[in-house]
Amino acid sequence: MLKKHYADISVLIKKKISDFNYKNNIIESGIIINIGDGVANVYGLNNAIYGEIVEFENKIKGIVLNLEEENVGILLIENFKGIKEGDKVIRTGMIFSINVGEGMLGRVINSLGVPIDGKGPISGEVFLMPLERKAPGVIFREPVIEPLQTGIKCIDSMIPIGRGQRELIIGDRQTGKTTIAIDTIINQKKFNDMGKTVYCIYVSIGQKASTLASIVKLLEKNDALSYTVILTANASDSAAMQVFAPFSGTAIGEFFRDTGRSSLIIYDDLSKQAVAYREISLLLRRPPGREAYPGDIFYLHSRLLERSSKIISDNKVASQMNDIPKSIKTKILGGGSLTSLPIIETQSGDVSSYIPTNVISITDGQIFLETNLFNSGIRPAINEGISVSRVGASAQIKSMKKISGTFKLDQAQFRELESFSQFGSDLDFITKNIIEKGKRNIEILKQSINSPYRLGNQIAIIYAGTNNLLKEIPINKIKNFEKIYLNNLNKNYPEIINLLEKGKLNNKIRSILNNVVLTLINNFPFKN
Repeated sequence: MLKKHYADISVLIKKKISDFNYKNNIIESGIIINIGDGVANVYGLNNAIYGEIVEFENKIKGIVLNLEEENVGILLIENFKGIKEGDKVIRTGMIFSINVGEGMLGRVINSLGVPIDGKGPISGEVFLMPLERKAPGVIFREPVIEPLQTGIKCIDSMIPIGRGQRELIIGDRQTGKTTIAIDTIINQKKFNDMGKTVYCIYVSIGQKASTLASIVKLLEKNDALSYTVILTANASDSAAMQVFAPFSGTAIGEFFRDTGRSSLIIYDDLSKQAVAYREISLLLRRPPGREAYPGDIFYLHSRLLERSSKIISDNKVASQMNDIPKSIKTKILGGGSLTSLPIIETQSGDVSSYIPTNVISITDGQIFLETNLFNSGIRPAINEGISVSRVGASAQIKSMKKISGTFKLDQAQFRELESFSQFGSDLDFITKNIIEKGKRNIEILKQSINSPYRLGNQIAIIYAGTNNLLKEIPINKIKNFEKIYLNNLNKNYPEIINLLEKGKLNNKIRSILNNVVLTLINNFPFKN
């Protein structure tokens, strides 16, 4: 009996040892050796990993960014009042993540995913998504061939954007960069009404709260807030919040992409994120490089923008992507896309400076806005000669593709000859004709803010411009004619507009468009 009793004790001890999980019972902690300007150096966290969340004694969170021999550099995400040298810091074992979900649509949130619009907590089911993720590999990507319509004539015709593309918007301050981005969001309402929803994420970095408030009001006025998430790190927020805001926005965009839907993210703007990252890096005592930016500033933007992609339509293959969070693993669907429109601000039009050249090399093209064009009344102030889309006509429907090739060529010829227009009397007939046609095309490309054009209307008016049907109309009457022409087509030939949007442009459609233009010119006193 005694032997049996000892045997039972032995079995019980073995079971206790086998059930013991040291990982759950041992909490690694460290001590703050110095702290200042939102950065703490901590001794003792020997097993901490990059990007891990740590917790201070007063429950304030920090993120591990520096891993050195003697200590760990930790960036405090929120207010760091009350933290001092000698305080204890505890590892959480968690990577920096935020909660995402459908309930974020129509809400204004901060970099931590916390709502700041006073409408209460996020409703519905939420999923934990890491801020840092590997970009999808080549195997999981599809070619970018599906257009993302912006509603802006100059972009949709000559600098087309495809779903899954990364197209940079670059230019000096106050040239209309944000306007292009907001108009693109507003234009997605048309596709949402057709059941082809594009979920939009607008990331505001380092802007005034009043500027953001006006953008929210504008989106609300245009019924665009219902499919948009606004994520902001205002100028008054910490550098940490400004650096992580684009990553938080990308995590939300990836949620829509990975669950088989189309999403669009706008980073407004990455220049301010780079400045905030430089501030943090200098506080962490990282070696400064060119213009005092750290050596990994290129990697900061590349690992962010590479995550924008069009995912393969095969659900089985898509579900094998790397780094899929457990929270959404069962919801992975193929065919989703994340399109990004990063914005970069230049100084005096200098695109060869450090940050602009970095981002230009990462993206699939750029839309360049010029101050001179803006001041001369050409708005949007896009220089189509410097601007380019590396996806090109692959992301256009057939009808737009047929007219846009000659349109860009016409404008390139016009730009070359424009400087000679002051010597009009010395120019030959062909040169005069190119210049006059180019001037009328410039008028066609002008567009009011927050008034994106329907695709069929774009094709109809650009067709008239490329075929030089407007040569008899004075330049100052072109916009007036355009309005009457498009109203006439939509009222009397709605089927033509629908066919143009489906990619049709045959001889019958061309004949109808020609007749409508000629009839309007003959019946209306445009020449007076």
